[in-house]
Amino acid sequence: MKAAVSYYVYILASRHHGTLYIGVTNDIHTRLELHRSGRGSKFVYEYQVFRLVHVEEFATPQEAIAREKQLKFWKRDWKIKLIEAENPDWSDRSDLI
Repeated sequence: MKAAVSYYVYILASRHHGTLYIGVTNDIHTRLELHRSGRGSKFVYEYQVFRLVHVEEFATPQEAIAREKQLKFWKRDWKIKLIEAENPDWSDRSDLI
C-alpha cells in the first residue's frame, strides 16, 4: 500500500521580522535544501530567506495551493501574527519536520 503524500505551505524568514517568503511543496525537506543551495528560488537565495518559521500540512495539493494563495494576499501584520502564534521567537523549525 502506498503511503499518503502530504502537501505543505511554509513561510521562510530572513530573520526575526525580516523578509518573508511563502511557498508550497510536497517534499518540505528537499525544498528547503534547494532553497538553501540557491536552486529553489532566486528571491530566497538573494535575500537569504532560509529560516523555516511556519509550516502547515494538507492532504491535497488543491488545499495547499488555496492556502498559499490566501496567505500571499494577507497583510504583513497578519502573517507576523500567524507566525508568532506558534513561534514567538521566530526560531528555525526545520529540525521539527
